[in-house]
Amino acid sequence: MSIRLEEHQALLDVLPAHAAALLHDNWADATRVFSGAGLRNYLRGVEALHDLGRTEELLLTYIEKAPPLARAIGEDNVPRLLEFVLAMASKTSGEVLALLVDKAPGAAARLGDAEVFEQFLDLMSNVAAKAPRGMRALLEHLDPLFAQLTLGGLRRWVQWGLRVYAHDIEGQQRYFSLQSPDSLSVLQSERKGTVFIEVQRRLNMYLRAIWGRDFFMRPTAGDYEDREGLRPYIERYVIHIADAYDDYRPQGDDTPSERVVSGLDIYRAAVNHCAAHLVFTHTPMDGQDLDNLQRAVCELIEDARVEALAIARFPNMRGAWLALFPAPVTDAPARYGDLLHRLAYALLDADYTDPHDWVREAAQRFRALPDLEAEGLSIDLGLQLAAELAGFDLPPFHLVNDRQRAIYRDDNRFVWLAGEYDTDAALQATWEPKQQRRDVSIMEMVTTLDNEYAGDDAQEIWTLGTEFLLDDGSSLNELEGTQRISQPIHYHEWDYQIQLQRPEWATVIERRPPLGKLDDIEGTLEALKPTISRLKHQIEALVPQGMQRIRHLEDGDELDVDAAVRAMIDLRMGRQPDPRVMMRNRLHTRDIGVLVLLDVSESTNDPVPGGDGDETILSLTRKACLVLAEALETIGDPFALHGFCSDSRHDVHYLRYKDFDQPFDDTGKGRLAGMTGGYSTRLGTALRHAGTHLHDMARQKKLLLVITDGEPADVDVRDPQYLRQDARIAVDELRRSGITTFGLSLDPYADQYVSQIFGVGHYAVIDRVDRLPEKLSALYMGLTR
Repeated sequence: MSIRLEEHQALLDVLPAHAAALLHDNWADATRVFSGAGLRNYLRGVEALHDLGRTEELLLTYIEKAPPLARAIGEDNVPRLLEFVLAMASKTSGEVLALLVDKAPGAAARLGDAEVFEQFLDLMSNVAAKAPRGMRALLEHLDPLFAQLTLGGLRRWVQWGLRVYAHDIEGQQRYFSLQSPDSLSVLQSERKGTVFIEVQRRLNMYLRAIWGRDFFMRPTAGDYEDREGLRPYIERYVIHIADAYDDYRPQGDDTPSERVVSGLDIYRAAVNHCAAHLVFTHTPMDGQDLDNLQRAVCELIEDARVEALAIARFPNMRGAWLALFPAPVTDAPARYGDLLHRLAYALLDADYTDPHDWVREAAQRFRALPDLEAEGLSIDLGLQLAAELAGFDLPPFHLVNDRQRAIYRDDNRFVWLAGEYDTDAALQATWEPKQQRRDVSIMEMVTTLDNEYAGDDAQEIWTLGTEFLLDDGSSLNELEGTQRISQPIHYHEWDYQIQLQRPEWATVIERRPPLGKLDDIEGTLEALKPTISRLKHQIEALVPQGMQRIRHLEDGDELDVDAAVRAMIDLRMGRQPDPRVMMRNRLHTRDIGVLVLLDVSESTNDPVPGGDGDETILSLTRKACLVLAEALETIGDPFALHGFCSDSRHDVHYLRYKDFDQPFDDTGKGRLAGMTGGYSTRLGTALRHAGTHLHDMARQKKLLLVITDGEPADVDVRDPQYLRQDARIAVDELRRSGITTFGLSLDPYADQYVSQIFGVGHYAVIDRVDRLPEKLSALYMGLTR
């Protein structure tokens, strides 16, 4: 890491002794989490809180909790938290601010999104402004609250307490500390039912299976008193839906549990209705000069139209939607909303007959329409029905009281704006076009090329089949060119926020590894000779090779004389004989292929923790690979040594030091000698590319062994969860293709994220990096046993 704590001795000198010592203790963790800019912001925060002059506890808590906050939700949120704390300093005590900073990493990990975390800070600001005496109690009980509530539920619970106990300080403290009956009662009513983030992946797979395409979905935390008030909506082709749904019983239904609809079924009904809009609403309706009643009737007809088209494809959707409709009340209507609800029910349920003439005739006119996909149908019929409805003597139309009552239906903003968006344009805005490469002729290169010295981020890269020679006989590549690299290979990435793949999102470019000094490798091998010899004998002893005799078979190649004699004895003595009297000879050989994937990012240039300073993580990794490679080369197991690092998603470097079909000779050793560390760690893409090298091997067991010294990260990714989740999906993809992936982490703080990526039992964390050669050898024996 380029920034060292010793460079900021002036800050250390002014800090209290305890704070300076704590900063020293946490600096190693901070350097793993923060970039250079992030470290500078971290230190500015330490200085700002020290200058603030509040309690030392606040300063100590910030020093300790800022790195976990950055690890959970990204380093950009640490300055946001600091700004919030400084702004709140005049509103509450330093102890409360310290408690807020202490709870921030846990809240961020549960919320998992920067925008939602900002909403959480806004909620805390609201509490500090309206009930400062209750904020401590709220923060102290934040963990059990988040265990039961979404952010929307927490907001509604807090707002209830702020309203009821606005002028009762003791009541605020009892409420926010969960000691009053009404606090527990409101908590019970807001307790999360089915949470969106827990079923999002299932919903994505469900929609893909039903509609044959992918849809974008995002949770929305509502401020309504009840979750039924939070309507889904579609914005820029993204379905925004409630963060949680409770089980639902339609109003007025006294039937016990038969008509109770689960939260998951509500989600399915809601996303299917929104998907029907996205599939069947092609052009926007013109809402100019329409009043609220006219818009409401046109929206209702459009809802009925897209649902009728969906039901024509999937008949069972009718029952799923009807289950979420409150039963129509056929008494004399008191409002427009009553008639509109009855019409919506009649349009969905063909067996329903309403006693009101207008509802009955409107439903008949809708069903008589010859083509439900005709353009302008909904607004034409909607305006006719609205004109008739306006002639009734009813109270004025109210946007809230007369809205549609089926909770799965969206707010219909999409039907008035659908034409403003284009699917291809939306996808292009989300997934940037990849760089283009072209093979061109010499004349096109000479006459058309506008910038022969453009960088690697150029829109197009042109390639000649031969060298471009200058007047003096030298080539342009010799003067200005770079090392010859492979054609780019594009891979998808998994975006956990939208729960979809980004197609051809990351680009792998294979580069030729540079050669180093072979003498250094020979000297290292000579020093490691005892370790290599011991490992070779241990691996050879793992599985006996050669001809093996398998006994106790019912069907074999020849008779097992001993078993046959025992069976005959059993027969003579009147016992049931064992029928397994045959045996078979089988040639047993090791049938395994191993690819060792090395993380050669910039952090591998750091010294080994606890070492003398001369040994780096990269040099120690090289030693471990030499030990393993020499042993495997001797016993004949096919193996490959590859490395990777990344400079954004556009340029994932992939280096092949040794391939399966190459001997581990002076060339392979020289490449290991020239191995250098640089850039970042885009693990998921490297795993997918390594899997392509293993996939075509004719081996029964395929093992991908990953050695990394830190969590996935890259310069173009701020959200730390993004690359972790993508790597986890990449490991799942490899497992489904028959490749076993095992992660060996040199980061002593890696247990949480490395288990998330590789799965329980498929990773190991080395606390003492200097034991890597020994640990790698034992690990290989365990995995290939």
